Amino acid sequence: MGRRREGREAAIQFLFARDMQGAGKPAEPEVFWTLHSAKASTRAFAESLINGVLHNQADIDARITGLLQNFRFERLASVDRNVLRVAAYELLHCPDVPAPVILNEAIDIAKALSAGESGSFVNGVLDKLARSLRKPEARNNVETAGED
Repeated sequence: MGRRREGREAAIQFLFARDMQGAGKPAEPEVFWTLHSAKASTRAFAESLINGVLHNQADIDARITGLLQNFRFERLASVDRNVLRVAAYELLHCPDVPAPVILNEAIDIAKALSAGESGSFVNGVLDKLARSLRKPEARNNVETAGED
């Protein structure tokens, strides 16, 4: 498993643990990292995702909520909610990472860490988000492809 995949999984696990502790308690990264050993590069990547999600959580949660049909955000399984948060953060704030990579990683992680149809659910929500965010980017690439 690659550094980025491990980092994504660690970020999701940290955010999951934070959800389970409750919003009133501060997250304690050092406690998490004593239980979850990782190489320095993996930890740095995970921490960048964690910090990005936490600093942008209100916007990320609002965007995800806007994509849910017949389901409230609070009712999502905590694992699924945090898989969506990390992937949404990457879609919104990491333009250097291709959307298909973000979606595939999120789907695989949801299948590994969650239950039932989580992979399909995560795919549906993130596909809508990716299309709404990166449509102009894809259009520009197609338009400029024939100019070489």
